[in-house]
Amino acid sequence: MPSNERPAADAGPPAAALLVRLSAELTTKSRGTRRRFTRRLVDNVREALRASGARTQVESQWTRLLVTTSRPDALDVLTRVSGVSSVSVVAGRCDARLEEIVRVGASIFADRVRGRSYAVRAKRSGDHDFSSGEVQRALGAALNPGARVDLGDPDVEVEVEVRDQSAFFFSGRTPGLGGLPLGVEGRAVCLLSGGFDSAVAAWLLIKRGVELDYVFCNLAGDAYERSVVQVARVLFERWSHGTLPRVHAIDFSGALEEIRAKVQPKYWQLILKRLMYRAARQVAEETGALGIVTGEAIGQVSSQTLANLAAIEDAVDLPVLRPLIGFDKGEIVDLSRTIGTYELSSRVKEYCAIAPGSPVTHASPASARKEESRLDLEVLRAAVRSRRVIDVQRLSAADLVESYLLTDRVPEGAVVLDVRSESEWEEWHYPGAIRREGWELTATPTRIDPNGKYVLYCDAGTQAAMFAEELQRRGVEAYAFRGGTRALREACRETERE
Repeated sequence: MPSNERPAADAGPPAAALLVRLSAELTTKSRGTRRRFTRRLVDNVREALRASGARTQVESQWTRLLVTTSRPDALDVLTRVSGVSSVSVVAGRCDARLEEIVRVGASIFADRVRGRSYAVRAKRSGDHDFSSGEVQRALGAALNPGARVDLGDPDVEVEVEVRDQSAFFFSGRTPGLGGLPLGVEGRAVCLLSGGFDSAVAAWLLIKRGVELDYVFCNLAGDAYERSVVQVARVLFERWSHGTLPRVHAIDFSGALEEIRAKVQPKYWQLILKRLMYRAARQVAEETGALGIVTGEAIGQVSSQTLANLAAIEDAVDLPVLRPLIGFDKGEIVDLSRTIGTYELSSRVKEYCAIAPGSPVTHASPASARKEESRLDLEVLRAAVRSRRVIDVQRLSAADLVESYLLTDRVPEGAVVLDVRSESEWEEWHYPGAIRREGWELTATPTRIDPNGKYVLYCDAGTQAAMFAEELQRRGVEAYAFRGGTRALREACRETERE
């Protein structure tokens, strides 16, 4: 089914042709299911390549897609679309006549194989008056002068696919993501913490065709939210082609206070996870999601013993999908490097570990329900209703800086850092502030407590913002005071008046 899209006539990079092979799983589906899955894959491929404004045309040929696009990085993009088995750059194309295949194939590959070993591999689909073997022998003979045949381990593989009225030439295949086209298996919500586990779990469900929204239970403020949104953005930009994921950011500070005030300390961790499941369940109900995805693995932490997982899952009535359940931590970290979330996740602190002493490791659903019954769950429901819904697609690089970097107040418990010159410090500084040179903040290791909370200021606010952003990249909760020294002095005077 050829696309109605046609390459635009405006100038730009020349169009390249790529042969996209469907994952093996698609070829085993019934005819109707396969047709539906292929339509979704075509839509996802178009969307993936359209993002840069590239001229693109997609033709479906049942077990293949022929993609013509002016996007320079199309090969890399297509290998990250779920449902794609492999991709080859088409070196040439001709009519499906044996003599024409030999002539065009020899003109394309003669220089490539000269003085080297080669093998011709041919596949054929359709009604022709020649066989795949005849293509291999005839083209192989045409290439033979000046080169030698090696069918076992050749220097160059000359590949030909004959499909109905056309023959395509290429050399080599780049593996794709495989799996199922994103969106064909419905929608789920993923509890995203920003760490290694939840991001990898999300990626594995994307590969299986599940469209995701992300639920983020914020335990540590704006800087933490920014880190998690950056991880979500990598999952969107690299792997979520054809969907529009959103991050549902929920302020969990009230729920955490409720737990600490009313639940036995050894149950804090367990009940916190139950409330996160409940929050995800409420978002799922509003968005039509059919399951909850988590990054839990058996025995990794105290809340992930088999008994505790059963006690936590008891809080919801939706399927809980745990694609990492049997993974080792090292395997998860290795996958995060493949996905592209490793650097971001490595800087995200662990905020979920709230239980002092020895947390319960073998709770029962009944004991968990008993502890949870002490809580006013309206606190949780209100937090979910007032959540921020972040459209990851529309989030610009500037949004990721300004929205999370600047503050209009000094939060309780924050250390204020003055990054101005000594003379400016002596003229006026915020009461209780500490003066720090820029190099002290950007050195490795930096001369500040990585577990602290900081507000930086300078005269115009620009240097403070630069240093605060660098600290945030290292996982430190740091902000720049909006408006610089003048705004901070006015805030001090306003506090004195009050």
